[in-house]
Parts: sequence; structure tokens; C-alpha cells
Amino acid sequence: MRILGIDPGIAIVGFGFIDKQGSKCTPVQYGCIETKAHTPEEDRLLYVYEGMVQLIEKYKPDAVALEKLFFNRNVTTAMSVGQARGVLVLAAVQKGLPVAEYTPMQVKQAIVGYGKAEKRQVQEMTRMFLKLKAIPKPDDVADALAVAICHAHSYTLNSKLNEVLRS
Repeated sequence: MRILGIDPGIAIVGFGFIDKQGSKCTPVQYGCIETKAHTPEEDRLLYVYEGMVQLIEKYKPDAVALEKLFFNRNVTTAMSVGQARGVLVLAAVQKGLPVAEYTPMQVKQAIVGYGKAEKRQVQEMTRMFLKLKAIPKPDDVADALAVAICHAHSYTLNSKLNEVLRS
């Protein structure tokens, strides 16, 4: 199963593709889509959308997992990121992909085993899970890979629960 993890943003969209075989997760490709500041928002959204469509077509994931948005201060940033998240979901749904969402706390719980873990702990565990030499930069990329791993763990658990419930 190939999973695309996404950390949504308007300036930087982190993405990470992993392959899950059994309990093993292997990185396929990861990076970010960056838009230029002071560019009209509609142009930035189009760039994010087209970039994601190209990635989906090239790496052909079976599922997409996004980090749920959480903002407590800047409403303007929240609106822009929410719009970027919308075009990312649109790109996935248009390609017929299932989309799952995880809160930052769920991702931390899945990666570190503690829902209030520090960002650095999550990044280091992500690096270790995927046997990477270094933590991917910028942070949005490491976050996207963590979301993909979270989905891999959740998918396995949900599949087993469904099997038990069907018995």
C-alpha cells in the first residue's frame, strides 16, 4: 500500500510518500511544494493544486492522509491554509483516493506513543521509522512523513478491528 502524507500550507506544503508492506514502512519520495510570498493567493492555490495533481499522477498512492488544521491565533493564516487544504483534498478526491485526517495529537501518539510529545521527538522517531540519515527539512516534510506513518499504523489497526467485527 502506498500512502501520501500531507502537511497542508499555503507557503509550504510538505508531502511524503511511503510504501507499507506488513509492519514495514519505506520512504518512496518526500519534499515540499513552495509558493512565493506576495503572489496572489489564487495563483498560489492553483500552483499547490497542480503540484499535488502531478505528484499523485507520478507516485500513484492508494490513500492520502492529511494533518487536521489547528489554529488558535491568526485567522488570516487559518483561512489561507484552509483554502490550500481544500485544493489538496480536491486533488486527491478527483483521483478517486480515500482521504483520512489526523490531529497533531493523533500523529504524535502514533509516532512517539505520547500525544503531547515535542516536535523534535516526532521528527527523530519519523527518521528512525523510515531509516533516514537525517530529519527531512523543512519541518513540513518531516510532519508529512509522520502523518503517512500515522495512517499506516491506523490503517492496520482499523483493518484488524474490522476483521474481528465481521467474525
